[in-house]
This record gives sequence, structure tokens and C-alpha cells, in this order.
Amino acid sequence: MKEEYSNHHRRWYDKDPILSRSMKTLEASDDETQIKVALNLIKIIVEHNIAFSEYTDVNEIIEAVEEGMDERANSRWYDIDRTVRTAINMLQSSPPEMQKILAKEMAKIVIDKIKEDKDVQALKEELE
Repeated sequence: MKEEYSNHHRRWYDKDPILSRSMKTLEASDDETQIKVALNLIKIIVEHNIAFSEYTDVNEIIEAVEEGMDERANSRWYDIDRTVRTAINMLQSSPPEMQKILAKEMAKIVIDKIKEDKDVQALKEELE
């Protein structure tokens, strides 16, 4: 077991409580929410990261990130969807200070999406 993954921090994102909570909430979200959050996360990372500024669209970024990924990494919950996997890998590759900023942004996106879903459901119920 690597030193960075102690008994207290089983996964790389468990070191930061906000990031850990955001990831758990995202994991429990439906596919549509995960993809929406992932796309927003990629956008935020690109805005803050010069290394990805050469790419013009999300597909180019996804392809570039996938080229550097380990083919064996397909057993995690976020490996099921290509966009989500790319966003999480970009997040993991970000410096710790950036991860803290991104964790807060991710939490906001997830909360906004959950509120939006509840509002849509309430509106549907009113119309029935």
C-alpha cells in the first residue's frame, strides 16, 4: 500500500473532506448529473490550467487525457463514463491547492443540479 493512502485515506480524494463529500455525492448521483458535473469540471479545470488551453473542445481534451491513462483503471465508479473518468482524472492530476478550489466548485454544481431536479419534479407534480 502506498504511503499516501493510509488507513484514514483509502482513496486519493479522501484527504480533503470537501472533495471527499463532493465525490460521494457525485457517485450517488444519476448518470445525467454525473456527466453535467464532469463537463462543468472540465471547463473549470481548463479555465485554470494553461496545459489544456491548446485544445479547442472537450473531445480533444478527453482524447488527450485518455492517452495518458492506465488501461487497467476501469474498476472505479467513475470509469464507467468516458467524460466523468476524464474529469476526475484531470481533477486528480491538479495540484492540491487547485483540488481544493475545484472541490468547492464541484460541490456547488452538484447542489445546483439536485435543486434543479427537485424544482423540475415539483413543477411536474403541480402540472399533473
